[in-house]
Amino acid sequence: MPTPKNTVCIWYDREAEEAAHFYASVFPDSAVTAVSRAPGDYPGGKAGDVLVVRFTVCGIPCIGLNGGPIFPHTEAFSFQIATDTQEETDRYWNAIVGNGGRESECGWCKDRWGVNWQITPRTLTEALAAGGAEAERAFAAMMTMKKIDHAAIDAARRG
Repeated sequence: MPTPKNTVCIWYDREAEEAAHFYASVFPDSAVTAVSRAPGDYPGGKAGDVLVVRFTVCGIPCIGLNGGPIFPHTEAFSFQIATDTQEETDRYWNAIVGNGGRESECGWCKDRWGVNWQITPRTLTEALAAGGAEAERAFAAMMTMKKIDHAAIDAARRG
């Protein structure tokens, strides 16, 4: 399989393979596609250590690079996963938070490796795109939430 023209590279300390397998188990259209190991010893590692993991998350090609602890994750990068139902939102949120992650605000959470996720119901993005009073009400409702509540957003949309 040819290498994609554009790939998201995510820096991990040493657990890129574990993270990639977790993502593949949680999200549709996700898989671990290749694991590359060091051919020889190097500073901070030995021959046979996992260096790079190729994987997809919801069809997006990614590389997990085991680069060490020098560059921790921040909210400057996140995956945004669109959801259609409360059950779907709950499933992804609970998988991330329940596997050593933690909640944040406004639909954001962080996985156990420090990667940030936005679990975002389509009803919220549709409300914000509508603009005007509908967007204002949906935005105000979202600002009170950690995990997004579809019914509360829908009620806010209606006024």
